[in-house]
Amino acid sequence: MEPQQLNLFDNNTITPSYGSKTDTLLMSADALQEWKSRILTHQQRQRESQPLQQTTLFDLTSNHCDPNAIDPLKLHLVPMSFYRKPADSSGDACLYFILDSAVGLVLYVGETCRSNKRWKGIHDCKEYIASYQNLHSRYGLTTAVNAAFWWDAPVDRRARQQLELKLILKWRSPFNKENWELWGQPFN
Repeated sequence: MEPQQLNLFDNNTITPSYGSKTDTLLMSADALQEWKSRILTHQQRQRESQPLQQTTLFDLTSNHCDPNAIDPLKLHLVPMSFYRKPADSSGDACLYFILDSAVGLVLYVGETCRSNKRWKGIHDCKEYIASYQNLHSRYGLTTAVNAAFWWDAPVDRRARQQLELKLILKWRSPFNKENWELWGQPFN
């Protein structure tokens, strides 16, 4: 079955918002709920489906970096203010996930070799999160945006980035640019 893109900006789902230099279009509450529901449906299917296991003639050790073995919602959650805490080092290599734990959505997948530095500077995802939370607040909808870290990520940058891409494609995280064509860019 081919995925169908949600038209986020039907005539009945936009509201002009004036007061800034450019007019922006906002999703209606119903469109926002539908957008989240479509993503959640995909991600729940990913959690419930068991990948096919290839049989081997030999007893091989399992790959600890198997993207099918990583469920971001089972990781320890930290508040989004994690990057404001003082750190005595630049941190370690890891994969990180931005989640809306109020509904169980994986919003963003990222990788870094400097876990204590990556979010201290400019990061586009910070703006997406702020827009996401502002829109939810506008409609009185609950969110709980948190971060979670997976610390067993490869130290090798290329291997870490390959794993990151596999997870982005698996979860179809809407804040990652690789999935904008599928979900749109309502928080850009």
